[in-house]
Amino acid sequence: MPADWASRVLRWQAVHGRKDLPWQGTQDPYRVWLSEIMLQQTQVVTVRDYYARFLQRFPDVRALAGATLDDVLALWSGLGYYSRARNLHACAAQVVQVHGGAFPRTAALLQTLPGIGPSTAAAIASICFGERVAILDGNVKRVLTRALGFGADLAAGANERALWALATELLPQRDLAHAMPRYTQAVMDLGATVCLARKPLCAACPLAEVCVARREGRPESYPVKTRKLKRSAQSLWLLWAQTRDEAVWLRQRPTPGVWAGLYCMELFDSFADLQAAVPLAYRDRLQELDMFTHVLTHKDLHLHPVCVQLPARTKLSPEGGWQAADVWPRLGLPAPVRKLLQG
Repeated sequence: MPADWASRVLRWQAVHGRKDLPWQGTQDPYRVWLSEIMLQQTQVVTVRDYYARFLQRFPDVRALAGATLDDVLALWSGLGYYSRARNLHACAAQVVQVHGGAFPRTAALLQTLPGIGPSTAAAIASICFGERVAILDGNVKRVLTRALGFGADLAAGANERALWALATELLPQRDLAHAMPRYTQAVMDLGATVCLARKPLCAACPLAEVCVARREGRPESYPVKTRKLKRSAQSLWLLWAQTRDEAVWLRQRPTPGVWAGLYCMELFDSFADLQAAVPLAYRDRLQELDMFTHVLTHKDLHLHPVCVQLPARTKLSPEGGWQAADVWPRLGLPAPVRKLLQG
């Protein structure tokens, strides 16, 4: 491994690293944690606005812990992967109740909190507290496997642990309070802006001279991971029921499951099932809208909205209820449902 790896990365970061992101330039663990959770499986351009709105509503961990889960889910609506929001709320509560409102200062203790895995814990501990621990998110895996020529299959846990050990060896050795935050940000920036999954910008990379994948002329061959996610598809019919004064019938989705914990229209596996749930006198008033597809990580949802106006006295299920026109916009709604209701 190159002896000057860390210094190469740090020099590059000082000149070329990203410095305009709203969560950079802070060592506040609350803000770093919030950004790390939001950035999981989500692009920076999407996270920016959500991050700003979250901080405005919940400026610190005590404010977040004191909120209701419905408030958190409502603000998260549209960001996807809603288990992150549930873990975010649970984590804030635990930080306040168990740790007196102060985040633990080591990666090992941070991992005991809900929703914080090894890489997220390392990011918080290294950036905020200067701990010498390595992150290993998707971008960093790509940088390391290419530069080191690490061709072992990361679908195997033992190989991922071996890569993590190498990542740890490459960390800065001195002035950790200053070097670790910069180094951690640098390797994330390299993966996000230079060592791209397709068409990497090798000429701009500080590791180009020592990069095995570049020397081999096949950077896109790394990282190696043979296990592929199997996609599936599901068709669902959504009963969009409204009253004359535009209250909407919604019920909170069960956990676990699709859109767990969010408020949603009644869902059915077929039009016939939906029809059977509507009072007989109103079944001929059902209006089918165009089907559209909502893409989840492992599944395509083919959604069939069906509209109907019902009296406010109607009860479609024991679990649901009518939400007034000035109430439902503040609830945690799945993105496609919110889009439908907002027209």
